[in-house]
Amino acid sequence: MRVIFAGTPEAACWSLRAIVAAGIEVAAVITRPDAPAGRGRKLRPSPVALLAEELGSPVWKPERCDAELVARVRELQVDAAAVVAFGMLLTQPLIDVVPGGWINLHFSLLPRWRGAAPVQRAILAGDTVTGATTFSIVRALDAGPVYRSLQVEIDDQTSSGDLLDQLAQIGAPLLVGTLRDVASGLTPVPQAEEGITLAAKLRPDDVRIDWSAPRTDIVRLVRAANPAPMAWTMLEGQRFQVLRVAPDSLRQAEPLAAGQLTADRKHLWVGTGDGDMELLEVKAAGRKPMKAVDWARGRHEFAEAGLYFDV
Repeated sequence: MRVIFAGTPEAACWSLRAIVAAGIEVAAVITRPDAPAGRGRKLRPSPVALLAEELGSPVWKPERCDAELVARVRELQVDAAAVVAFGMLLTQPLIDVVPGGWINLHFSLLPRWRGAAPVQRAILAGDTVTGATTFSIVRALDAGPVYRSLQVEIDDQTSSGDLLDQLAQIGAPLLVGTLRDVASGLTPVPQAEEGITLAAKLRPDDVRIDWSAPRTDIVRLVRAANPAPMAWTMLEGQRFQVLRVAPDSLRQAEPLAAGQLTADRKHLWVGTGDGDMELLEVKAAGRKPMKAVDWARGRHEFAEAGLYFDV
């Protein structure tokens, strides 16, 4: 079998490795153009581009899915194309030029959480299960017929980064099996028309913490926003990020006001809409991520009038 692979972030690398290890020929790898990264904002290749070069696969970095790309794909005469977090919408001419279709590995149980941020949205909504699904791409967003799926439980402490990594690993063999399904002529099954939800990308404004909200909602927000765009609040006029919190913390004292901070030798606490919450890892403006209690040791307000996040 001869395929194209389209993907960009680290999560897609698991599938590219699995496809090559399975003996499936990768005629070309398509990924997003080099992008600025790091403090110097220098252009850097995507993780998939770096892996493809290591594996010796030709790498294409198109700016758009235009007629030139369609022509290049047609010339390859591949059987199918595998897609994992490519980050670019495919045009109908590009979809049509591959006989076996463009087979996408999506990190949810479709039709739930169609869209760009299925893992984050599942955590934010309080879902207890999610999964991975392979389907044939059509023009409508993540609406194509399904080949395979698998289900996983969501732990109440798992961040979106951890869950994405788990799904990327277990999804890789799922995609390999699906490519073999395509080669054997298996027909995918249309998605259900009920239960459709959309997973819009989480933006910074979506993850500002409302300390008057219930603890459960704040815990989900912090988990969903880690590692990006990171949940945040305001402290003394500067943005303050909250990376991890304890989901079931209990403080034996008079409850704090929403947003009020207090600390002891081993804990940093903040008040919420329905009780106190322990902060585990934070990042103050201009500082590196650190244990919350270590950050608190550098402050003296706790012993005086207290310190408050903006509510």
